[in-house]
Amino acid sequence: MHMMRKDLFLIILVLCVLFFPSCNPTKERLYKKSRIAMDTFITITVESSSSRDAERAMDRAFAEIERLGTLFNYFSEDSEVSLINRFAGIRPVAVSGETADIIEKALSVSRETDGAFDITIGPVMALWDFHNGTLPDERAIKERLKLVGYRNMAVDTMKSTVFLKRKGMQIDLGGVAKGYAADRAVEILRKNGIQAGLVAVAGDIKAFGLKPDKSAWRVGIKNPRQEEDKNEIFATLQLFDKAISTSGDYERFFVKSGVRYHHLLDPKTGYPVYECRSVCVIAGEGVFTDAFSTGLFVLGPRKGMELLNKLGFDGVIVDRSGAVSLTDGIKGNFELREKKS
Repeated sequence: MHMMRKDLFLIILVLCVLFFPSCNPTKERLYKKSRIAMDTFITITVESSSSRDAERAMDRAFAEIERLGTLFNYFSEDSEVSLINRFAGIRPVAVSGETADIIEKALSVSRETDGAFDITIGPVMALWDFHNGTLPDERAIKERLKLVGYRNMAVDTMKSTVFLKRKGMQIDLGGVAKGYAADRAVEILRKNGIQAGLVAVAGDIKAFGLKPDKSAWRVGIKNPRQEEDKNEIFATLQLFDKAISTSGDYERFFVKSGVRYHHLLDPKTGYPVYECRSVCVIAGEGVFTDAFSTGLFVLGPRKGMELLNKLGFDGVIVDRSGAVSLTDGIKGNFELREKKS
């Protein structure tokens, strides 16, 4: 769950931007801007009748994303996450309201998934080197697993403090921060007069309002089995006032002795899980789609679909064989484009 660059596994299909000026000065148009922030590629698209208003709103949304990135960055010694980790087992740490809020929401997902999503997996994740493709020592994993456990965290939202109860514990918000940032960016855009738009923080996407032609935003879901140099989609769906996130075994992985080792680890074992190829979650808040897509991947197809239905979320699960399961709520809004290999 490290905050590292990952592929844009959700492909935004219809982002025709900066239309030619119309003779009608109040005509709504789409404007788009992209930047690198939070160690990933971010695109914001807004509908506006004024290029000046669109630019100002997008710049403020990017500023908010960058501010959150400084708070949540696992790798920065100056971040609040690093401060929490340094004082693990020592004392509670006073943090910003945003850090306390995102951690409390992450813990709520941990409780719903019975620990399948757990931000305290940082010490185990640090053992895995997906860039060089080296397997960690089994004994080291077992030792680090003693430091994993969301129940050993205490968050006081009234005092805005966070405490890791065991020395050596670490949190890593990489599996939830991008969805949270998308939510906050949309809030900023709305406060600055934008009525419709789309924020894509890597593969965590949040849409609000309708495009100028009054249609919903259309997104595509990446085929989890394809050539690495292609952005092949296997399905599309429409997004209206919702967020969408996908977790897949193709994001960061290496193959050794015919086995695919990917970054979606089971917090109970410290090793990858293999019941799914990808899990897509659709709900009102990006912070939850981001976290639950990881948690449901770990839970597997059957438990994952059961939890989606319990929560009232929508989703798409591609299991280890390539079979696709959908929640009832999106069956009329899901178009299969081509079969997976």
